[in-house]
Amino acid sequence: MITSIKSFLKSWEYESSSTLKLLEVLTDESLSTEVYPGGRTLGRLANHILESLTELPSKLGLGISERHFDLKTAAEIVQHYKEDSENLVKAIQQHWTDANLLEKNNMYGEEWPNGVSLNVLIMHQCHHRGQMTVLMRQAGLKVPGVYGPAKEEWAAIGMAPME
Repeated sequence: MITSIKSFLKSWEYESSSTLKLLEVLTDESLSTEVYPGGRTLGRLANHILESLTELPSKLGLGISERHFDLKTAAEIVQHYKEDSENLVKAIQQHWTDANLLEKNNMYGEEWPNGVSLNVLIMHQCHHRGQMTVLMRQAGLKVPGVYGPAKEEWAAIGMAPME
């Protein structure tokens, strides 16, 4: 559980920049890549990450309205992610103190402290980033490292890729 606004902002800074690194590699052509026929495409996953930046926070009393996306270009996805991530940070800074992290809201039929909801928002984004990296490789895109070097980045640090 997130226990301070400061710790959330520090985590969010890293996690949102990691998500942005992936989104900035996407091409318009890659957005239609899917694991199997009828499965979520890379574009749908990117749009879903965007939607989560408003859907979950809209239930927390931050003055954020839920938005749904069906963006068709990689540039639109990047732009909306930047805007909505910044809006989330501003809303938390303007509306909450650490005490608000203990308040509970109904989230998907359960009562969650706001600090749990923010942690879920981060983990949800991480989960879908992992899915995206598989599709990005299938689309022939170079995947940037997030929690360490990606396969292609090992040489840049003078090491052989780990198996």
